[in-house]
Parts: sequence; structure tokens; C-alpha cells
Amino acid sequence: MITQSQTVLREICPPLDETLAAQLIAEFIDVERRFVLGDWEPTTLNGGQFAEVVARVVYHVDSDNLNLRKDLDTCLAYVEDSKSSNSHNFPERRSALHLCRVLRMVYKLRSQRGAVHIDPEYSANELDSMFVVATVRWLMSEILRIFWNGRREAVAQAVREIVRFNVPAIINLDGRDFVLRTDCTVGEEILLLLHNAGERGLTRTELGEAVPRSPSSITNSLKALCSPRYRQVFLLQGGNYLLTPNGQKRVRTELGHKLSLK
Repeated sequence: MITQSQTVLREICPPLDETLAAQLIAEFIDVERRFVLGDWEPTTLNGGQFAEVVARVVYHVDSDNLNLRKDLDTCLAYVEDSKSSNSHNFPERRSALHLCRVLRMVYKLRSQRGAVHIDPEYSANELDSMFVVATVRWLMSEILRIFWNGRREAVAQAVREIVRFNVPAIINLDGRDFVLRTDCTVGEEILLLLHNAGERGLTRTELGEAVPRSPSSITNSLKALCSPRYRQVFLLQGGNYLLTPNGQKRVRTELGHKLSLK
């Protein structure tokens, strides 16, 4: 079975090096996962690691030299080329410089806000993590925009899928998913299960098998989630229920702590 991460790799390699691209996707997923689970400090730290990988990607494309260990500052200094002494192969020179500026900003925040060195006067918080995540998403989107080989309309779906990490609070038993937490309402269980299902969604039958509640309570919760008041779930013509952007937002902002077993 081809995963969405493998699909993304296929669409950006070449021109990107496959090892670097795989690291890029892995770090991106980890930043998203940490943020949704409320791990503020790891989110900030991993944002710096993601920046390092992006810097190596940009350097490789621009210089045509592959180096999996070159540090961020050296990579960016080559691309920025303050003395105009280097040759440049990056397809969009202005975009390359924009990427460099944003990468330096993320990396400096990670270093100076105590994410690397212990600082008795600072602890990572949600606002720092929100900033890092938003910036990481922009960086990832720019890389995909510039180097995506396939249909442009598939980029958004690809990003949605690769950030859909495995939910620790959901387990698959005998081919069926179950929410392990016992403090969720019927509607919350449905939202977590649909988040875990991704772009495929789940049928009413599958939801009935996964949620150990009465059929009427599941039906009523689905009606409420699909209603004009919430619009967090959408019923596709094929019969599958799918999480909408409203539902995705609720999972991120209200139910993130319920994705884990803590």
C-alpha cells in the first residue's frame, strides 16, 4: 500500500534528493504531531530541526552539491551569496532568498527562546509553538509549490494527509478502529475516528462498529456534526463521512489532548 508520504516523495524527487525529502516530510509530521498533542517545547525544538533540513534542501538545489550534514548557516550563506561569488541553480532566485530569511527567523527563535539551552526564565509556550507551526507550514508549502511535479490541485490533499499522524488514543483491533479514551462524548469519538481515517473517511456502518454506543446516539451525533450549525462532518455521495476543515480545526484546537492517552 502506497502511503501519502510516498506519494509526496514521488512528486518531488527528483529534483529533490530522496533522503533529504524523506527527512523533510518526517520532521514536518513530527512538528504537527507535537503541536496537536500540546507538546510546546518539542514543537519549538523540532521546528529548528525542520529548518535545518529545509536549508540543506535549498542548498542542494542551488549549489548542486549534496551534503546531509552541512549546518544551516553555511547552507544559507551560500544561497544568500552576499559577495555574489556563487553560481545559483534554484529555479526561483527571489523565492530562495525568502526561504532563507524565514529559515533564519525560525532557527533563531528556537535557539534564543530556550528550546536548546536551558533558560531559568523561559519555558516554551503555546504562542511560540503556534508561530513555529505556522512558519513550518509555509516553508513546506513553498517547497511543494516550487518542486511538485504532479497536478497542482493534489498538493493541498497531500499536505492534509501527511500531517494526519497515527493517533495514540486509537487502536485497530480485528480490522476495526476503537477510541481507547473513556472521557469522550459520542461526537468527540466520531471526530477522532474521522481524523484518523483521513481523506477516505468512514461509512455509517464502520462508525457503528467503532463507537460502542447506541445506534440512535451515533446517528444523532452525526446529524448534529453535519448540521448547518457545526458543519464539522460532511456526507459524501459515496456514503462516507469526512471531516471538514471546521472539524479538523476543532480536533486541533479542542480535542488535541484527547488524541493521546495521557
